[in-house]
Amino acid sequence: MSRPKSVVFAAVIFPFALVAPPTVAETAEPAGTTCPWPAALDALAAAPENHKVLFENGEVRVLDVVVPPKTKEPVHAHCWPSVLYVTSGTTYVDYDAAGKVLFDSRTAPVPPFPQVEWLGPQAPHAVENLGEDPLHLVRVEIKR
Repeated sequence: MSRPKSVVFAAVIFPFALVAPPTVAETAEPAGTTCPWPAALDALAAAPENHKVLFENGEVRVLDVVVPPKTKEPVHAHCWPSVLYVTSGTTYVDYDAAGKVLFDSRTAPVPPFPQVEWLGPQAPHAVENLGEDPLHLVRVEIKR
């Protein structure tokens, strides 16, 4: 059986994927790490009620992420680029660490589910689910 030479995925790219990591001068990087944000802001440390490990090894970390309806997760960061598999959640706002709106889903067309998307590392942010359904996704973080 032969494999296809290429596979094309159609993906919706969320605007919060465009958030650049801070510059070296803005970071409080702990010694011996490559993450530009403090370990206390890692999603598992800062927002454990919303992020659960499904699998982890030296290459990847797979997170089950749920933001219940009418709640806002704590500010947290993602150090590694990720593939997201989003299964629900259409009405939400993503804020930066200072509370500035990065993206408001109410200003965009409602995408079909499931969605698959690629994101680079994410600076500290918090997502507020304004909808009636949970915001749910599986995040595969690619460790570098």
